[in-house]
Amino acid sequence: MELQGIAGHIKQRELELLQTDWRANPALIDDWLSADFEEIGSDGQVSQRVDVVNWLLNKDNATQWSLTDFRIKALTDGWIMAIYSVKKINDPSSTSKGSIRTSIWQYQGNHWKMVFHQATQRLET
Repeated sequence: MELQGIAGHIKQRELELLQTDWRANPALIDDWLSADFEEIGSDGQVSQRVDVVNWLLNKDNATQWSLTDFRIKALTDGWIMAIYSVKKINDPSSTSKGSIRTSIWQYQGNHWKMVFHQATQRLET
């Protein structure tokens, strides 16, 4: 798969991670997150896979998200870094300006799995 096709695929997976109701089939999370996954949240806290899985299973599924400025960089064969901005689009009570996200994906078996994720709170408009 060429880089542009990979970018579209990874962008779709990023969006689906945020918008899928994982309670309907929690075992599918194993197809998306690597066993050694970890995250640095916009608050600077490091979260292990179990914490992120818990968030995915309990998040508000009515929230819709907008991904903009999406791009990927090939790191090595089978490793991709995604960089993009994200913002909640249907939460009028939110005062957040969104965040800039970076994810590292590895091609494992026959699909891409997220290995690492970091969110940086956006301070400007």
